Amino acid sequence: MADSRDPSDPVRVLDTLPAGSAPLDRFWPYVEVPEIPTEEELAALDPDISEVLFGRTERAFSITVSFPCFEGDHYEQALEVAESASEYRSVGNGEKLRHRARFYPDDAAKLRELYELVDEVSECEVLVDDRPLPYARELWLPLIWILLASFNVRG
Repeated sequence: MADSRDPSDPVRVLDTLPAGSAPLDRFWPYVEVPEIPTEEELAALDPDISEVLFGRTERAFSITVSFPCFEGDHYEQALEVAESASEYRSVGNGEKLRHRARFYPDDAAKLRELYELVDEVSECEVLVDDRPLPYARELWLPLIWILLASFNVRG
């Protein structure tokens, strides 16, 4: 004789439930989650997590400037320079909106132009290879400016 509580038969399981205790339909069907992450999700990964998941990838050295919306004459110009960067994306919306512009060594002049526009913004961040490093503004950027000056002298 078959057990009426056999979980392999959902109709029998529902028949054995007391009245009023049937599962609610509001969570059905389950949300279909894609198994492969999108390009935006991969780009938003922390570099350390990306390295653990996918192994070390060879990437050129980069400096990223991240800044929020701000009041002033320089915002439109800063946005224009940021959008011309090697990689640009905006994250969030409303008051949480941030602009992220990644610059590679060939774009050092654009990096300096953008940084001079957003330097006074209190929530501006400078990331070296997507990491917030100590003294990024005080040490790393002046090193880039020195390289820029040496290339201008030679050229």
